[in-house]
Order: sequence, then C-alpha cells, then structure tokens
Amino acid sequence: MNFAKIYDPREMNSYQFVAATGLIMTIVAHIILVVINKRVESFGYLYICWVVFFSAGTFANFKSKPGDHGHHHHHH
Repeated sequence: MNFAKIYDPREMNSYQFVAATGLIMTIVAHIILVVINKRVESFGYLYICWVVFFSAGTFANFKSKPGDHGHHHHHH
C-alpha cells in the first residue's frame, strides 16, 4: 500500500489534486465567512463533495498500476 498517494502531490492523480485544492479553497472561504460573520448553510456540503471526490480519486489512484500513466491521452 503506497500511502504517499494520499498525501504526496507528486503521487496524487488529477482528481486528488483538484479535490485537495478545492478543499483548501473551501476552508479559506469558510474562514473568511467566519471573520465577516456570515453564515452559509450549504457550506458543509462542499466539504462532503470534496471528500467524496478525493476518496474516488484515491481509489482510482490505488487501482491504477505503476507505469499505467499512458492513459492521459484525451480522446474526443
């Protein structure tokens, strides 16, 4: 089990990276809202979305075999 895939950005796949970035931005936005004393009800759902997104990315990352990186060709 390569746990670096969870915390090391170089080992993360794009899903995990986007989710981690989104989570950080959500936390920052949340802090700003707290500072300006504004309450947003649906904010908790954002966290859930990012965590689910990250989990799915982590799952995909663990399932992908090493050297399986030839799949980044975007077919349209």
